[in-house]
Amino acid sequence: MSIILLDIGNVIVSVDFLRFCKGVLSDGSSDLQAVFRKYCEGELKMKFEQGIIAPLDYLCMIGRDSLTRSMSHGEIRERWQDVFSPMEGAADGVELLSREHQLWIMSDTDPLHFAFLLTKYPLLRERERYYLSYEHGFMKNSPDAFRHVLQDSGIAAHEFILIDDKPENCKAAESVGIKSIRFETWPATITVLAAL
Repeated sequence: MSIILLDIGNVIVSVDFLRFCKGVLSDGSSDLQAVFRKYCEGELKMKFEQGIIAPLDYLCMIGRDSLTRSMSHGEIRERWQDVFSPMEGAADGVELLSREHQLWIMSDTDPLHFAFLLTKYPLLRERERYYLSYEHGFMKNSPDAFRHVLQDSGIAAHEFILIDDKPENCKAAESVGIKSIRFETWPATITVLAAL
């Protein structure tokens, strides 16, 4: 029995940040990409996901921006959180993995997204451990994120398998001796895992 370090975004749920961008875009503006670049990728988002920027501060930044329309913090939060849809096969895949492996959640995420995901997706609840970037400060493209897991758990690298959609995260895990599976679909992932 291995311990699976299971990613959330584009593994358990798909993520559509353009939905957020359309929801907050200033009236009369059509520059969705400017909102996307500023808040959905890059340095600000990374700082939010590392716990450097607090949730209310992030919402305030969005609310004060000339790119966005006038909205309450609650409305902005709802738009920020409403970007997820279930991935095909995720519920069955997680159930299947749970029968033979321990499942730990490991995600680059922020507190607003994670709170929403726990409420909306019961299969994320009651896992033995959660390694979340906003709590420990490391992004998964850095080997330090995986060193943190090893040090915190006291468990050897060969006991773990990362399932993640990003090749750079898989590479970072492998650099510290953790096997990885690059997620594409649930059936393909189950097949690769069975062969390990």
